[in-house]
Amino acid sequence: MTSERKVAIVTGSGQGLGRAIAVVVAEADAEAGSEAEAGLRQRGECLFVPTDVAREEDVRRVVAEAETRYGRLDVLVNNAGIAMYLETPPEELTLAMWQHVIGVNLTGQFLCAKHAAPLLRKSRGSIVNIASTRALMSEPGNEAYAASKGGVVALTHALANSLGPDVRVNCVSPGWIDVREWKKRSARQEAVLREVDHAQHPAGRVGTPEDIASIVTWLVSPEAGFVTGSNFVVDGGMTRKMIYAE
Repeated sequence: MTSERKVAIVTGSGQGLGRAIAVVVAEADAEAGSEAEAGLRQRGECLFVPTDVAREEDVRRVVAEAETRYGRLDVLVNNAGIAMYLETPPEELTLAMWQHVIGVNLTGQFLCAKHAAPLLRKSRGSIVNIASTRALMSEPGNEAYAASKGGVVALTHALANSLGPDVRVNCVSPGWIDVREWKKRSARQEAVLREVDHAQHPAGRVGTPEDIASIVTWLVSPEAGFVTGSNFVVDGGMTRKMIYAE
């Protein structure tokens, strides 16, 4: 890879959303990471580094390996996340459960930004954090997940101020994105969506990973050079739709 080409680390990119936007695959699941690496190599250079973003030594290693292999870093996409313990009442949510979700979804994004920052400053690169519409609205039992994603939105504008003007930092909050066909082979399912699933979106359909990849691609491009510290809700309009019981 020549120095003119862009280098990106995408965490959690073995399956789901990240698999649609990966270059350096930082993934905790070895099976998913290896599959993603094999597929992406058919289109160009790719590196898989087993990474648990909640472990600082893992984060330090993936950044170091990217620098060793490519000599630079231009983009960090903080996509890794877990959606565990949803529908768990707060009285039943243990401290260990809470810390697990916060550790991966929020602390992991901070650690990646921390260790990528020196290289991103050199390249005047950018960071895109993946949050969720659960940062803005909730269902019962969403405490850990919603708090982690709300923290990501706040972390985004804090980092934009701390790292600017050298590094731009933005956030994408996806809504309902059907990622079943993008999972690792052993967990892949055929996408079966009902008409009502699509109809409840003002845009008329459920989202796809490509919808998120498209806005991430724009956010890290020169065309978005005046955009930083912002959260982009990509949800087909669902968070703007008023719902009343009939």
